[in-house]
Amino acid sequence: MSELRFAPLFGCLLALAAGVLTTLTASPFELWWLGPVAVGLLYLGFHALTPGQAALRGWCYGLGLFGSGTSWVYVSIHDYGYTGVPLAVFLTALFVASMALFLAVTLWLYRRLCGPRLAFLSFAGAWVLGEWLRTWLFTGFPWLLLGSAHVDSPLAPWAPIGGVYLLSLITALTGTLLVEFLVRRWWAAVPVAALWLVPLALPTQWTQPAGEPLRVALLQGNLDQLIKWTSEGQREAANTYSALTRAQPDDVDLIVWPEAALPMFEDQARPILERVQSNLSSGTALLTGILQRDAEGSYFNSVIALGEAEGEYRKEHLVPFGEYLPLESLLAGTIAFFDLPMPAMTPGPANQAPMRVAGTTIGNAICYEIIYADLVAKRARDSELLMTVSNDTWFGESIGPLQHLQMARLRALENGRYLMRATSNGLTVIVDARGRITARAPQFEVASITGEAQPMRGLTPFTRTGSWPTWLLAALLVLPGLRLGRRP
Repeated sequence: MSELRFAPLFGCLLALAAGVLTTLTASPFELWWLGPVAVGLLYLGFHALTPGQAALRGWCYGLGLFGSGTSWVYVSIHDYGYTGVPLAVFLTALFVASMALFLAVTLWLYRRLCGPRLAFLSFAGAWVLGEWLRTWLFTGFPWLLLGSAHVDSPLAPWAPIGGVYLLSLITALTGTLLVEFLVRRWWAAVPVAALWLVPLALPTQWTQPAGEPLRVALLQGNLDQLIKWTSEGQREAANTYSALTRAQPDDVDLIVWPEAALPMFEDQARPILERVQSNLSSGTALLTGILQRDAEGSYFNSVIALGEAEGEYRKEHLVPFGEYLPLESLLAGTIAFFDLPMPAMTPGPANQAPMRVAGTTIGNAICYEIIYADLVAKRARDSELLMTVSNDTWFGESIGPLQHLQMARLRALENGRYLMRATSNGLTVIVDARGRITARAPQFEVASITGEAQPMRGLTPFTRTGSWPTWLLAALLVLPGLRLGRRP
């Protein structure tokens, strides 16, 4: 493997193609088996590269991955950020090129520090450490992680044990081992077979039902984002969600409205909410996403409770450029895209109590938070159900909402918890404790779905520990490949 050499241009094209193949592993394509192929294409001949060439190869992979997989960024900037086509293209390209640097830095460091000894282990370990870096640096962007594609694959039973990063590690290790096998190192077939056959013997369910299921209704208003914050949009939102709520059957335990369902602050929406609450059936609770503000001038993206429910949740992990503006003193006012449609949000506290409905504890994650595996695991430790409210209107008709849903489903699987997901225009779903969709509303329509959400007790291994055991394992896999002071 280390003797293989490619022309620089061909190697970059190969890396670019590998990035596109990784996008095809995710929704809506779900060709999860391409994940090891993508890693293998990068691994081929990698140790014949200089560190600089390795960085370029990683950057090209990132261009392919984010250029194809996050094309929805253009939709958000152009369609909803009031930005012209040339500038929207430039900003999207800047985003893609910047995100690709994570792969460039990871592979530069790997090639600088590691040699060909046991490279099939160290390369896979470095891959996961790179994903870890992308998860938290500059607030993090754990979108299109290699393991996210496996919610429906034969590797899915690994998810409750080690979460998305263990799935990434197994996928990357499969890719490097397949390359070793192709260059006649036949022994590589044994660990590959083990990694993919062991799930057959793993438990299919780590948690158990806790009491009776809740009958829930999730509402989807399908409001036009471009007029949502106008007076007309506010009236339409109030009328739509009030009517959808009145139409629900009397035996529903919980009704859920999506993120910022009413485009106004809670104090402005209070008369509407009081009218809705007065019409709720006895024993019915309502949870809704809404914006809050306090006397100190802080603003929060929140979920509040009405009727037979207790508690509130304020979003902890905010979206840069969507809920607050980094480097605000430099960027504010320069172009329309940087002018937020609402005041900058304040993050909620780190340790918020779960909400309660009918004696059941509910852990929340608002919109973007659901892609953070460890944040959701922290919520799941203290709750029996998971809930996420979202406004995916910003994605338009792109592949973004489908990718977002796939990651949400993986959170349910990782933690052995049912997940209720209410969104503004789709995809609104109920997901069971094994990550399977049990009810789904049509996208881009005014709709509601009803179904059962079963509270679950007990913790999966991943819920107990989070991702740190996998990150530690990845670091240990890198150790055998370290040069120990020798120059590349």
